[in-house]
Amino acid sequence: MTVASPGARPRPLSPHVLHWRWHITMAMSILTRITGGASYVAMFLFAGWSLALVSGPRAYTTYMTLLGSPPGKIVLFGFTVAVFMHLAGGLRHLMWDLGKGYEKGQASASAWAAIVFSVVASLAVWAIAGLSGAL
Repeated sequence: MTVASPGARPRPLSPHVLHWRWHITMAMSILTRITGGASYVAMFLFAGWSLALVSGPRAYTTYMTLLGSPPGKIVLFGFTVAVFMHLAGGLRHLMWDLGKGYEKGQASASAWAAIVFSVVASLAVWAIAGLSGAL
């Protein structure tokens, strides 16, 4: 007969994030979450732009001057990278939902592809904007 121990067993502990060796799929998972949050917060920039647009030419000019300043452009470029990175992360998850890309090599390759895509696409969008005179 088995004798039960007189008290609650200690709960098993999951390894803390500092005990894991960092790898690209881990970083991409975190970046996908961060860029989702950043995109949500950046929507306030769009809301501010919308409010400035309906508030008249003076408010719109002031807001566009703020967004056109060097810090404003840095924030907008970061927003562009965040949107593309979150898009790429979402496409990775869509492929996983379809049952593809679970192998270690494929997961790492898709993580690197998502990061490279987000940077290259953002640079392309900003280059086209600059060449068209929108900056």
